Amino acid sequence: MRLLLSLVAAIFVAATPALAQDGLGKPEVYAVWPGKAPGFGKPSGPEKVGNEGGQTGSYSNISEPRYEVYRPAHPNGAAALLLGGGGYFRIQIGSAKDVAEKLAAAGITPVILYYRLPGDGWNADAPFQDAQRTLRLLKAGAKRWGLDPARIGVVGMSAGGHLAGMMATQGGHDFYPAIDEADKLSAAPAFAGMIYPVVSMRPPIDTTQTRKKLSTLPDYRDFYSVEAQVGPETPPVFLAHAADDPIANVEHSLRMFAAMRAAGRPVEMHVFEKGGHSWGAGKPGTLVSQWPELFLNWLRSHQLIPAGK
Repeated sequence: MRLLLSLVAAIFVAATPALAQDGLGKPEVYAVWPGKAPGFGKPSGPEKVGNEGGQTGSYSNISEPRYEVYRPAHPNGAAALLLGGGGYFRIQIGSAKDVAEKLAAAGITPVILYYRLPGDGWNADAPFQDAQRTLRLLKAGAKRWGLDPARIGVVGMSAGGHLAGMMATQGGHDFYPAIDEADKLSAAPAFAGMIYPVVSMRPPIDTTQTRKKLSTLPDYRDFYSVEAQVGPETPPVFLAHAADDPIANVEHSLRMFAAMRAAGRPVEMHVFEKGGHSWGAGKPGTLVSQWPELFLNWLRSHQLIPAGK
């Protein structure tokens, strides 16, 4: 009861109305932290939402980390924590919402995380603190949302794919000191979808903004290279990438696939001939737009969602 009350008390009322799409409806919005977030730093100005070009739908200057829970019309008990990309200096929430709509239509409860960004002046490991805490809160509040704690996973894109990979491979590492009962729960996700992900901090593919934003962390080249952290307890991983990606070289996914295979862990990878970067759910008719259905079929094959749903 005490934990439930603490979760209810964590409801975050946004200063502006939450964005919603017709296929999603209005979300429930919750704070990640009951008080001051761990770490240090803060944005230099108010929260911003991009509305031009590639910045459209992206958020930055996140001062209050929070997560949005969207309830599907026909929930099946599975959930996915969605982690938008943006090089750890912004978050592509628009792309995350597109993916959320696809998942919700299949009965999966999508949860979109607005995590703190090193590019906004927060400590460089702030995204990992926020994501790990949110996974624990989802498990702690599973009954509230009708979720099966054993079927709560992560799906991330670009830098969010890196964040998803870190959650999948570092389930036993605490990125922050425990503050309540929820922090006694495992933060390991049941599955990880890594979509056009940044994976490695190692050359010659260490040219991303993601790597630059994490380069102040100790041992960042090894500890934050996801492929180097794959082990016997890494959950099943799904990878999708375009061979012509100009931002995150397809070698990132190839390295993750090879590491999973070497560790004997379940992994599926789809490399599309064309698609570039930052395609979210994929524009209808493009090669990369196939990935959401491929991902759902993969979840069914692992009995993480019901067949035919």
